[in-house]
Amino acid sequence: MTISCEQPPTSSLDRAKSALKMAADAGAIKYALEQYRTAETMVKTGWMEIAHQNGRLAPFRDYHKADSILILATHTAIEAKFQTIKNINNLDSLSRSERDAFRTELATWRDNLDGALENFQAERHWSSAELALKTSEGLIAKGEYDAARESIVKGKEALQKLENSVADYANDIAQKISVWRQWVRQTLAESRANGTYAVIVDKSAHKTYLIKGGELVRSYNCELGYNSAHQKLFAGDGATPEGTYYVTKAKYASKFHKALLINYPNQTDLRRLKENKAKGIISRYARAGALIEIHGEGGRNRDWTDGCVALSNRDIEHLIQYATVGTPVTIVRRSDIWP
Repeated sequence: MTISCEQPPTSSLDRAKSALKMAADAGAIKYALEQYRTAETMVKTGWMEIAHQNGRLAPFRDYHKADSILILATHTAIEAKFQTIKNINNLDSLSRSERDAFRTELATWRDNLDGALENFQAERHWSSAELALKTSEGLIAKGEYDAARESIVKGKEALQKLENSVADYANDIAQKISVWRQWVRQTLAESRANGTYAVIVDKSAHKTYLIKGGELVRSYNCELGYNSAHQKLFAGDGATPEGTYYVTKAKYASKFHKALLINYPNQTDLRRLKENKAKGIISRYARAGALIEIHGEGGRNRDWTDGCVALSNRDIEHLIQYATVGTPVTIVRRSDIWP
């Protein structure tokens, strides 16, 4: 439509303002800011040019410049809107792709952790990563793509900490497995030499073995402390101790059906406690704990005790017939030497 030199281009101004609003409503201020600001400046400039011409005497008014600026402002605002839609679609696709890859990585770690002993520290990092995933999903649903991607980055940082924790744990096993093997060899040798019973607990296998004369009599499935992946350091840490012990009491009536109390903490445990306090690894007020048992009420298919070894009621009834006061009990995190 041709605009007279004497008539202000109000329709062009209205169209430009409408296009600018539609761009803003589409999210251009966030996703196409440069184009939006350019269109916004053009609208203001065109508007000011109209005001300038309105201030002149009628014969000298010329609104062509204002009209041209406003037409260009309309086109720029429309481009900002379409660029916004394009950018949103790209970010949506990118965010969902990163989210899906992160979800797969998280699931892989879950499978790895489920196949291992309960590692409290590793589980904490995994939970942080899972929370980041759930947060990113909520943000994607709201269209907050930048925040969603930031959440995924934080989740990946948690998984990196998880990977480092698992690597440290693997190194710890590599350093200690020879000691655990020696404990098992010694237990088997003494049982074989004396023709006596002994009990060996393999935490990684979730197995408790009854030995006599160095030979396997029976194996039982077992459950451990809720932080079973580590050596017990202090009371309340949820870890099942690792070491060479013996039965100090057989309980035929117990809170957990029946139980065999062992001599935890022994001298080695107390020495470790003292050394860890001196190194600042644990609080100087920490206690070693006590009342570690092999007891019943197991069969829950998860590690749940405060540090004891739990068997099914049927299995503890069988074991308690043969493991009496003085019977050696060796607990290792992992070993590949068995009768």
